[in-house]
Amino acid sequence: MKKTKRLIAGAILGAALVTGGILYAADHVDAPEVTDQSTDITDLYVFRGASANNLVFVCNIQGLLSPSASQAARFDPNVVYEFNIDNNADLVEDLVIQCKYNADGNKMDVYGPIAPSEKGTRSKLEGNVTASVAVTPYGSNAISATGSTGIQVFAGLRDDPFYFDLTQFRKVVGGTATGFLSPGDDSFKGTNVRSIVVEVPKTLLGTPNAANSINVWVESKKKI
Repeated sequence: MKKTKRLIAGAILGAALVTGGILYAADHVDAPEVTDQSTDITDLYVFRGASANNLVFVCNIQGLLSPSASQAARFDPNVVYEFNIDNNADLVEDLVIQCKYNADGNKMDVYGPIAPSEKGTRSKLEGNVTASVAVTPYGSNAISATGSTGIQVFAGLRDDPFYFDLTQFRKVVGGTATGFLSPGDDSFKGTNVRSIVVEVPKTLLGTPNAANSINVWVESKKKI
């Protein structure tokens, strides 16, 4: 893909983040247009890293993968997964972190954080690769890599971390139950997601201390 090639949003999730805490959003294949597609975002997580000076961004894609389906699961080289970061509370992205699969090298390339030249649902790859990691093979120990600016990245399959009792949810919605069980059943147990994890020094985000807050949302954008 040429860097000047435009991309258009395929799926969107949003979350507001207060540095030092955690908020997340999740959504599993309830939009017909993205069901079983490489643009289907299941989860967005943003939280403080093991170092208080870093933030971790997680985008999970294409959930409900069985062990057999996981064997053949691949990232899509025609899709860019873009973390959008608003650090002045106007709900417009000031920075983006873009993640694109490089099929030739079987690795995930990361661009940014960088101010985008286009905003909203259309984008193009911005700047140069700031970190790159080999995709962790299914069933293998996690492979991570660190870029020259201190960005760390992982890409590969992982057990779906979202805990949800879908059976009980349907009972509540259908009026045959009044609430959830404790702890309930994990409907996603035994299924996998394709996961991209990027850990970034706060100084690269315009948020050098815990008093700052940012808004974060993630988009999957496919080449047109």
